[in-house]
Amino acid sequence: MMDVPRWLITAGLILIVIGVIWQFGGRFLPLGRLPGDFLFSRGNTTFYFPLMTSIIISIILSVLFYLFSQR
Repeated sequence: MMDVPRWLITAGLILIVIGVIWQFGGRFLPLGRLPGDFLFSRGNTTFYFPLMTSIIISIILSVLFYLFSQR
């Protein structure tokens, strides 16, 4: 039971670091505007499908989960 607060603090710190990297790193890695992200506009309707961004985030999360499962 004592591990739950430690895990919550760790998860919170990781989310803060990811948020800071996303905020300031967006200039260098434009997630959401990569080649392979589709934007369809017709009239007053817009459909956005971030395919390449989803693939990159999926690969990064898969590697992180694999590394943490090895511990």
